[in-house]
Amino acid sequence: MPQQMTLGELAQQLGAELRGDAACQVHSLATLQEATEGQISFLANPAYERFLETTEASAVILSPKMADKYSGNALLLDNPYLGYAHLSKLLDNAPKADLGIHPSAVVAASAQLHPSVSVAANVVIGEGVVIGADTAIGTGTAIGDNTRIGEGCQLAANVTVYHGVSMGNQVTIHSGAVIGADGFGFAPDADGNWVKIHQLGGVVIGNRVEIGANTTIDRGALGNTEIADGVIIDNQVMIAHNVKVGENTAMAAFTGISGSTTIGKNCTWAGRSGAVGHIDIGDNVHVAGTAVMMKSVDEPGAYGAGTPTSPIREWRRNSARFNQLDEMSKRLRRLEKQLAENEK
Repeated sequence: MPQQMTLGELAQQLGAELRGDAACQVHSLATLQEATEGQISFLANPAYERFLETTEASAVILSPKMADKYSGNALLLDNPYLGYAHLSKLLDNAPKADLGIHPSAVVAASAQLHPSVSVAANVVIGEGVVIGADTAIGTGTAIGDNTRIGEGCQLAANVTVYHGVSMGNQVTIHSGAVIGADGFGFAPDADGNWVKIHQLGGVVIGNRVEIGANTTIDRGALGNTEIADGVIIDNQVMIAHNVKVGENTAMAAFTGISGSTTIGKNCTWAGRSGAVGHIDIGDNVHVAGTAVMMKSVDEPGAYGAGTPTSPIREWRRNSARFNQLDEMSKRLRRLEKQLAENEK
């Protein structure tokens, strides 16, 4: 990646319309408020339009309808936020992993690592592990026996991947994540003691999946826990045994999904939301923050915060009425008293 790029080069890479100096060079991204000369910014949220007049950015990514509100260098895109996402990759300054296996790493003799794999210090790789081309394994990460990792994956420092896990290509797993730990399975005996149910399945992760820091994905009890292609999972998310998450679903921090729940494609789960076990959630379902899905739903749409499986419109009505309960109760008592007096 070049340390600096011209606006002409960026416009070509992004498919943007350039307005201004094609030779202007930028080296990094910043917000409209904080950008200085040599940096490029973007405007996606109208709430930040007021900063266009004062920004010191060398260029700004804008939608065409906002072009007349800014007189400086601009890259015009219908979706500036998506442009920002692509630009962040072009200007990514994260250090690249060193090719090869660090001398302190412990790699089992039966493991198969592509020659282009990077293995950092103090990594432990178990028997029968297969790792594909251009994958980087961060410092202190442990990979259990018979796990398969595809091409172009990035496992950060101190990730734990248990035995028998399978992941596709271009998977990113951040520090502290644990993939393939035992699910929470126990059976009570006649004396009230808990007898462990050994978890005999695995975890299967598709392509282009990102898993946040300190997230846990448990292995299946029987069969596998499955994370489909394109799923993005935030930090500190809990996914229990035998859960199935459909393609391109997104989960924000502190989401918790109980065992054997199936989630469809293109769903979103806001922070602190969750689901009880053994239910089915259809495609294009959007769960608000703190909402708990208590039963299966197959109708696309938004479901309300803090209530069990309630469509968002119904939740809003109920929320408004909740604030009226005291007054309604007083009115009801007055009516009951009036009725009692009329009956005398």
